[in-house]
Amino acid sequence: MSKISDKSGGEVSYLSDIGRAVRARRAELGLSQNQLAHLSGLSRQTLVGLENGRLSDLGVNRVAQLASVLGLEAAPLSTAGRLKKRGLWMAAKTASVSYASELSPETLCEILVAGDVPASFVPHLASLLDEAPVPVVVMAVEEAAALANTPPKAIWLNVAKLAKAVSVHRQVLWS
Repeated sequence: MSKISDKSGGEVSYLSDIGRAVRARRAELGLSQNQLAHLSGLSRQTLVGLENGRLSDLGVNRVAQLASVLGLEAAPLSTAGRLKKRGLWMAAKTASVSYASELSPETLCEILVAGDVPASFVPHLASLLDEAPVPVVVMAVEEAAALANTPPKAIWLNVAKLAKAVSVHRQVLWS
């Protein structure tokens, strides 16, 4: 069921509410519709339809994937749970699993903000961008932007630049 009646007798679409939350959160993160479509595995057309309230149906798995990428929790969609997580720490730990030296959250933040990776951390960054779950990278970008008082969009541009510089396999995902 995609619609219910509101208190005034009019119909309210769950998907419309989800679409508004997705649009607002995407803007907070500085992502374009195209970028979010890539990151979530949806087509841009589906995302546009959802955000504009014109989508009549979207499977629960697709909604869950989209919500996960954006850090939104269901019933109601919010970022409350996401704020308790440490995105840069999670991303740095994910990137450091197989290496003798460890990438610290602070260093990862500097890399994301500057868009430049020291040679000693190229393997870490390549591992992060090729293997980490997308929601972990999104959390790291959001946290780095907040710490640097920089728009997330600027960090996303650096992620795309870094993905190209270290030749990751999932480069198209980050562009």
